[in-house]
Formats: sequence, structure tokens, C-alpha cells
Amino acid sequence: YKSLPLIGLTAFIIGLVLTMQLHPTMVYYGIESKIPAMVGVAIIREIGPILTSLIFAGKIGSSIGAELGSMKVTEQIDAMEVSGTNPFKYLVVTRVLACTLMLPVLVMLGDAVSLYGAYLGVNIHSNTSFVLYWTQVFDNLSFNDVLPAFTKTFFFGFAVGIIGCYKGFNSSKGTEGVGRSANSAVVMSSIMIFVIDLLAVQVTDLLGFN
Repeated sequence: YKSLPLIGLTAFIIGLVLTMQLHPTMVYYGIESKIPAMVGVAIIREIGPILTSLIFAGKIGSSIGAELGSMKVTEQIDAMEVSGTNPFKYLVVTRVLACTLMLPVLVMLGDAVSLYGAYLGVNIHSNTSFVLYWTQVFDNLSFNDVLPAFTKTFFFGFAVGIIGCYKGFNSSKGTEGVGRSANSAVVMSSIMIFVIDLLAVQVTDLLGFN
């Protein structure tokens, strides 16, 4: 929940800027009225999930890597094993489940904020009512747009959680290793998000969702 303000602010700005950048081109081709539809599809299908997941990876992935890395180098994980507690169960499973289940919620909230930012962007150059804007957005969205975008966020969350835990658990060389674990967790999570997104697009295309 502490990620929500950062994700909300970023999503709002992206929605606003995207609309403002699209406006001159859409006016040039005489399809200014299609801006809400285009922005809605772009945010729901791709921009919202990817942007939110990358911020999530930077904030939560690094936090998990640093926290578990610190526990590793200070031998807290070894102490749990000696005391008969399964560190994988208490340290890894809980974090991976939290990432997997909560990232989709953050994506939905980020999409909503981004679409509201786009609404304000539309009204900078024209006077579109709130009801008309949302009607245009939802009329141009289909089940095939929403379901694949929502489903792949579970995989994004799982990747961020499992990579952060793996890097933290394999941290070494004292405090220097903790920093490296946090950094590599963010980098690897970000790369994996793009790889999963690429695979998701290919799968949904084969299944006829596109």
C-alpha cells in the first residue's frame, strides 16, 4: 500500500502527458474524438501494467533483495534454520504471494488514475463531459483487452517476488553484497517483466485475443 502514492502520481502524469502528446496528431488527421478510445486501449492493454510493474520492481523488488540480503549476511537466516524454522516458508513464500496477489490490484488502481489524468488532458483542448469521456473509453474496450492485460500482471508480480527473494537469499560479501542484491533484483525483475510481456502478447495472439 505504500507503493500506491508513487504509482498513482506516475500513472496520472503518464495519462495526462500521453493525451497531450496525441492531441496534435489526432487533430491533424481529423480524429480528435477518438483520443479517449485510443488512450483507454493503450493504458489498459500495455502502458498501465508495464509502468506499474516497473515501479513495483524498483520499489518492492529492491526492498525484498536488500531485506533478505541483510538477513543473510547477518546470519539471521542461518539462525532460523538452526532453530528448526523453515526460512523458505516464512520469508520467501509470504513475499512471493504478496507480490503476486497485490500487483494486479495496484495495476487496476494505476489504470484508473491514469485514465482520469487522460480525462483532464482531453479537457485542456476541448470540453468533454465526464460521462461522455468514460462512455467513449469503455465502449471501445472489450473482454479481450482487459483479461490478458489483467492476467499477465500476476506473472509480473510473481517474477518480482521470486527474483527479489532469490537475490536476497544468495547475497554475500557483507554490506556490499546487500547493495548488489538490491540492484540486481531490480534489473533482473525489469528485464523479466518485458520478457513475460513479450511472451504474453505472443500467447494471446495465438489464442485469438488480439
